[in-house]
Amino acid sequence: MNVVRTNNTKDKVRELQIKLYLTAKASKTRRFHALYDKIYRMDILEKAWKNVKVNKGSAGIDEVTIKEIEEIGIDNILKEIQEELKIKSYRSKPVLRVEIPKSNGKMRPLGVPTVKDRIIQASTKIVIEPIFEANFKECSYGFRPKRNQHMALETIRKACNNKGIWVLDADIKGCFDNINHEKLMKLIERRISDRRMLKLINKWLKAGIMKDGIIEANEIGSPQGGVISPLLSNIYLNYMDTLWEKHFSHLGKLVRFADDFVIVCKNYKSVKHARRAIEEIMRRLELTFSEEKTKTVSLWEGKDGFDFLGFHNRMIKHKNNRGYEYYQLVQWLSDKAKKRIQETVRNFLRRSTYKFNLKDMIKGINRKIIGWQNYYGISRYDKLIQIDKYIIMRFIMWFNGKRQTYKRRGYYEIAKMINGMGLKRLAIR
Repeated sequence: MNVVRTNNTKDKVRELQIKLYLTAKASKTRRFHALYDKIYRMDILEKAWKNVKVNKGSAGIDEVTIKEIEEIGIDNILKEIQEELKIKSYRSKPVLRVEIPKSNGKMRPLGVPTVKDRIIQASTKIVIEPIFEANFKECSYGFRPKRNQHMALETIRKACNNKGIWVLDADIKGCFDNINHEKLMKLIERRISDRRMLKLINKWLKAGIMKDGIIEANEIGSPQGGVISPLLSNIYLNYMDTLWEKHFSHLGKLVRFADDFVIVCKNYKSVKHARRAIEEIMRRLELTFSEEKTKTVSLWEGKDGFDFLGFHNRMIKHKNNRGYEYYQLVQWLSDKAKKRIQETVRNFLRRSTYKFNLKDMIKGINRKIIGWQNYYGISRYDKLIQIDKYIIMRFIMWFNGKRQTYKRRGYYEIAKMINGMGLKRLAIR
């Protein structure tokens, strides 16, 4: 039997979060001491389960999937979790190390906790996130409530159009894997004094990593893949945001999304000092720049640009009604993003899918197109048209392959048929 979630339950959880946020906002130095008992409140555990289920994800080292949890009965699992947390018998399991390919051909390591651990992490996040949100700075946009990539991109656009022609395009080398546990815990302790809660968070940091059947201790880092890892990284990097705002904001506009950030400056001297300042702050955090991904960019007259969050940013010449020429920042999907979309389309329309009918294939690709349109829809119209043309061409090749007609015959007839069957477009005015 599934847990029944009511609006009343949702309101109580939200009510707690608002109360914690307002209390933390009212006093920047207040430390919270009675939080642990809240993470095993049944309404919060129910909300945590819902979040974990929506985010899906694979099984951890115990090989128990979300589907199997549902088959066992989520009521029983949540009651078991509640009891373990109450009597303090809960023991976190090591995360399962998996690697996924990146666009540059390298592999990105992820740590996958068990579903049970993810539920408890999600419950903890529900309780402590509002407290730290009260401290987080405006420059931070990644993995935060009511903040997203488009907001970060708009801030960059405005800063560049306000004479910001020098940009430090930066990336932190292995940020998640190099977080110092001791320093992170000290930053957490500035707001939380509940020893049980601190001990719980420390358990996840020290849980270890299983790779190829062997468990390794992890003395540093918060593995990507954990529900609470993005919040912990934001707590850690908020130290950088805070020092920048307090001592260096006169140099330029900092815009950070997780471990990627840019600083928009008005002259070369400022961007040079900005890099030195950030290097010193990161030294204190025991982090370093990724040299291959970090560069100083001059946007002057559109000669150069930079990529951020899947978009290319570059100054483009415009002309007003009086014939006066001026430059404005324009954002469109980056070459890497374009290649990722094209690769996804190719893989979707591979030969092994010839057994499916055209209508079902269009339905399947439409779900992806809607997602791309929601994110990349702010891009330049002509760049989106290029993607639309590519998708149609791949569909024509797929359709001809299915019919074993490999010449490009009937291009316009097939394109018209595909469009008539409801193929979505990225380029929508």
